[in-house]
Amino acid sequence: MNLRALTLTVCVVLGSSAWAAPPLEVEDPMRGPTPVAQETDPPLISPIENKDIKRMRTYSMQPPTIPHKIDGYQIDKNFNRCLSCHARVNTEETQAPPLSVTHYMDRDSNVLAEVSPRRYFCVQCHVPQAEAKPLVTNTYQDIDVILKRLTAPASDKK
Repeated sequence: MNLRALTLTVCVVLGSSAWAAPPLEVEDPMRGPTPVAQETDPPLISPIENKDIKRMRTYSMQPPTIPHKIDGYQIDKNFNRCLSCHARVNTEETQAPPLSVTHYMDRDSNVLAEVSPRRYFCVQCHVPQAEAKPLVTNTYQDIDVILKRLTAPASDKK
């Protein structure tokens, strides 16, 4: 092998090892330590909360969560099971919270006699809650909590 070919080979070998990135030691909180190339066992499905207790909303304009199970509810173009309890005409008998007046408005704010087609599929915005441990940490704070902390007297900020 001539000197030029030897030098080129050495440069390629040394150069490629110098540019190799070290492996990242990152663990996906949802996957755990299982390598990406391997399949994981799916986690158990957490039970759905079924308390029928109105939950506080976390931010302004947040759609309320569904405080009960909806397994087996038919919600399609032919029928919406949610409306059997939550439609305004049924709430006196069922004692369920009625739909907001906004659900009876079209996009131009015209009031309709029936639920607006764009508000008909409830689970686009409203979701049942699972009794599960969070998959990732969350440091979210409601704006009211932040404002209260900022406006509190200095003696209360400890």
